Amino acid sequence: MKEIFMVDLYPLIRPFFMKMCPEKAHLLALFSLKLGLGPSYKSSEESLKVKLWGREFLNPLGIAAGFDKDAEVIASLFKMGFGFIEVGTVTPLPQPGNDSPRLFRDIANQSIVNRMGFPGKGLEVFAKNILNFKKKHPNTSGILGVNIGINKEQVSPVDDYRKCMKMLAPLADYIAINVSSPNTPGLRDMQDVEALDGLLAEMMAVRKKLALKSPPQIFLKIAPDLDQKQRADIAEVSIKHCIDALIISNTTVTRPAELKHELKEEAGGLSGKLLKDISTEIIRDFYRLTKGSIPIIGVGGISSAEDAYEKIRAGASLVQIYTALPYKGPWVVSGILDGLATLLKKDGYNHVSEAVGTEVKIEEKKVKAGVG
Repeated sequence: MKEIFMVDLYPLIRPFFMKMCPEKAHLLALFSLKLGLGPSYKSSEESLKVKLWGREFLNPLGIAAGFDKDAEVIASLFKMGFGFIEVGTVTPLPQPGNDSPRLFRDIANQSIVNRMGFPGKGLEVFAKNILNFKKKHPNTSGILGVNIGINKEQVSPVDDYRKCMKMLAPLADYIAINVSSPNTPGLRDMQDVEALDGLLAEMMAVRKKLALKSPPQIFLKIAPDLDQKQRADIAEVSIKHCIDALIISNTTVTRPAELKHELKEEAGGLSGKLLKDISTEIIRDFYRLTKGSIPIIGVGGISSAEDAYEKIRAGASLVQIYTALPYKGPWVVSGILDGLATLLKKDGYNHVSEAVGTEVKIEEKKVKAGVG
């Protein structure tokens, strides 16, 4: 059974959005959601419900960090049908981000290059917005995550993450530690094994000291631009510190041949369809490296049910979208969820969890059979 309201008018207004400055179009989308102009959709498909960490997700589809940077439209996003929302990236202090222009479309490839640099109103406003949401919507069944980062002018990255953790841990179902944006100097250095080891140890210690009745899960968001040793090191340190999930992946600094020529020299991270295969490959690899012991949230280039299903079969327990929204509109959510339920049924799965990592498992069985 499902509920869906409003007609999909996005194909009619999409040309208007595509002609606008990308950043202004994004602000207009947020403004529209604040006015309640988004669609209302709810799926009650039992096959799509996910249970992880003692929490129940109504479905495995979430929205990635970056869309709602200041936690301003949480209610409207849940209304669209997402099973979980990740707001942020938030930094302790307000900052404008990098200079404009800093957001570029490749319409033909449904991809985006951005070098936003964590613009936002800072931790206090962010936390206040979450508190207001919780006050107005005390019975929301969706899962709320927050993505935390560091200020560009910070003195100590660990101090910035610590400040965010202390303030937001009581307000969120999970906290995603962002060490993978290419647009803040030095941030990706936190993926180096020694720095990451220290950071994760501190984050776990802070969570423990807070002694919350219902502490948030701690997720780690990583980059796709990792060599094999870096991947193995991150997998090892994540297992060591009992990280609750890996978010794979952030944007890539690589520039595929298909990318619009004038964007190849633009600094920043690439998202959208041109990231899809890159992120799927690293999901597959981390599922192998961790032997499926750490749940994976797959993100990068998902714009259809088939894309989401591919990520799940590669090892993702949950998936997220972002760039698909400006290209396909808010009704992409219902399309992905309805389509995913159909794909699971077609392949004989009663539940989405049965499909997680099946592609990797099949490959491993083939290799084992060949050796035997």
